[in-house]
Amino acid sequence: MRATRTSDADGEPAGVVTLAYDERYRRRGLLRTDAGEEILLDLAEAVELRDGAALVLEDGRQVLIRAAPERLTEVRGADPHHLLRLCWHLGNRHLPVQVEADRLLIRHDHVLEEMLIRLGATLQSVTEPFQPEGGAYGHGRTHGHSHSHDPHDDPNAHIPARHGES
Repeated sequence: MRATRTSDADGEPAGVVTLAYDERYRRRGLLRTDAGEEILLDLAEAVELRDGAALVLEDGRQVLIRAAPERLTEVRGADPHHLLRLCWHLGNRHLPVQVEADRLLIRHDHVLEEMLIRLGATLQSVTEPFQPEGGAYGHGRTHGHSHSHDPHDDPNAHIPARHGES
């Protein structure tokens, strides 16, 4: 079986493929469904394989994508403002973070956990699917800003510079 594109899931899937976060950003490779069937992933470009989306096989059938449970760290703040500050510190490090109303989820990292504890966070180890936020200027794991020196390649070129900036 060969999957050449992704789509919103629609109807009864022909199978399910369960992938961890690190396995869900790809263009090409061999995948195995939960039932053991092999699928050649052959996309035009690397994309985020989101939980609940589908791989479309050459014959039109769909294979549902599921996020695998992973060891994560749940981060809670004392109040919404504290949680927002914790989120800022994590975002400032360009880390994948799953943002929810009353908690954040990050991948286990003892250095980050020590920093969060110093900032007053309450941490707990959990095992569940990880669906971090995508990039603001792109989809999934794009870097978010251009490193090109050509102004035509700058996604922020339409924003006027403030006085004193160039």
